[in-house]
Amino acid sequence: MKALIGIVAWCLLFILCWPLALLALVLWPIIWLLALPFRLVGITFSAMFALLQAILFLPARLLGWRPGHAAAA
Repeated sequence: MKALIGIVAWCLLFILCWPLALLALVLWPIIWLLALPFRLVGITFSAMFALLQAILFLPARLLGWRPGHAAAA
């Protein structure tokens, strides 16, 4: 659905201002490549915080605590 909205938006931009639409079409892969390292850093930090959370909650998990169990009771 996200891709369909993007294609429709690009077609609308192409109708309204075709030079800008072609410029966006050419620059999109370059912008994606420049944003790739930031995505990788974000994935790394997310994994690091998930590991830290698992390590910190390990004693409670060993004692029988389950996430969501306290909310149901």
